[in-house]
Amino acid sequence: MGKSLEPEAAVDALEKAHSTAVAALAGAVRRFVDTGATPSAEERRKFRYPELRVTYAADVAPPRLARAYAQLMWAGDYVTSVTQPDFFRPYLLDQLTLLKNDYGVEISVAPSDAEIPYSFGLDAASDIDLDKVAAAELARVFPHPRLAQVGDGIVDGERRERLDLGRPLALFEAPRVDYSLKRLEHYTGASWRDAQPWILFTNYQRYVEEFVRWAANEVAQNSDYYLSCPGRVRVDARTPDAAAAALAAPWQKHQMPAYHLATPDRNGVTLVNIGVGPSNAKTITDHLAVLRPHCWLMIGHCGGLRHTQRIGDYVLAHAYLRRDKVLDDRVPLEVPLPAIAEVQVAMQQAALIVSGEDREALRRRLRTGTVVSYADRNWELNFAAERGLLSQSRAVAVDMESCAIAAQGFRMRVPYGVLLCVSDKPLHGEIKLPGTADKFYERAIGEHLRIAIKTIELLKRDVNALHSRKLRSFDEPPFR
Repeated sequence: MGKSLEPEAAVDALEKAHSTAVAALAGAVRRFVDTGATPSAEERRKFRYPELRVTYAADVAPPRLARAYAQLMWAGDYVTSVTQPDFFRPYLLDQLTLLKNDYGVEISVAPSDAEIPYSFGLDAASDIDLDKVAAAELARVFPHPRLAQVGDGIVDGERRERLDLGRPLALFEAPRVDYSLKRLEHYTGASWRDAQPWILFTNYQRYVEEFVRWAANEVAQNSDYYLSCPGRVRVDARTPDAAAAALAAPWQKHQMPAYHLATPDRNGVTLVNIGVGPSNAKTITDHLAVLRPHCWLMIGHCGGLRHTQRIGDYVLAHAYLRRDKVLDDRVPLEVPLPAIAEVQVAMQQAALIVSGEDREALRRRLRTGTVVSYADRNWELNFAAERGLLSQSRAVAVDMESCAIAAQGFRMRVPYGVLLCVSDKPLHGEIKLPGTADKFYERAIGEHLRIAIKTIELLKRDVNALHSRKLRSFDEPPFR
């Protein structure tokens, strides 16, 4: 290995190597489309992701650190391929600086063995008319996505020995990241580059409308903010009636539309309407996880299971009874999903602030407890078979998505929390009917969303403490 690089120089080298590789790939694809000339073997060797390597000598006792990430346990090399280093620059600098300062690691950058698939590398080459050539022909000549390269083996703890004996440096290799970035735009309709590290999930369009109105007001008061919407619609302080412009964005064309309130320091808030069901919840979190967000929170509705609950009460989930079966193969049911204390405390504090009630009054409206999730919206039709389990679990609420959101947060090492609002009480005859539902929505949604936003404001005060050691196994990749 050559001279060790400082973190800043290493990220510079990653950016240069990645842009050079993408330019070489785009040039070869353009030539093939125009003339039919295929790249030589020498040219194809240029179409590779850069590789980041951290070498730890362990010649002195390692420091004892309180943080959950950027820790090294074993001597040797830690390696990952990297994509979009310009976007991930702050993240990469943060992780490398911690490792350099605390462990004295050596850092190097070189070409990896992983080729950049042509469909992942052509964002900057929109002038290429790919319709002139069949996709099968492009895949025959150029690197294309290989499913073996986009798996979650590292995330799920599968040990895959490299020939050079290097350990994983990060949870996701470059092809997996690029795969998810493409899927994010497909599902949400908004640019992945506008995604923010604080993420809210909802399953009701009414929450979207409330969020857009709040975000438009933020944009109006901050000239350097903007709101990124489905269909690549962007509104800022100069946009006449920003809320109306954002709500008019073509969100109906996308399965899980996203709205990103983007700030200059990339510390804003993203809202994603995941729709109904745990499958959507897993799908979008699979892809958002590669952005390494600070936190994701679910705000939505639930059925209250206790007679003391009232319509409009809140449920702060601190445990989950997973009956949706979506993640059973990835996170076995016997694996507990811990509540993240920092998130729980922030949510309770936010509810106190936003509601304006005293603690005793809020206790009557907000319960902590177990939430059960089903994949079947008509779970009530099977209540006779489920009654015993619901009683044994001491569940206080039932929904469809929150368990998947929590399980994915646990699996992907992303702090998570769930605050639900009781919209009906199916066991007590208070079912959701059109007239009463509308009155409930008008009253409850604004306060519920404000609680979620206030939670994020509180969590921003100590981001390092938020990244809990509860989410890290005993043999983790160093990068957060």
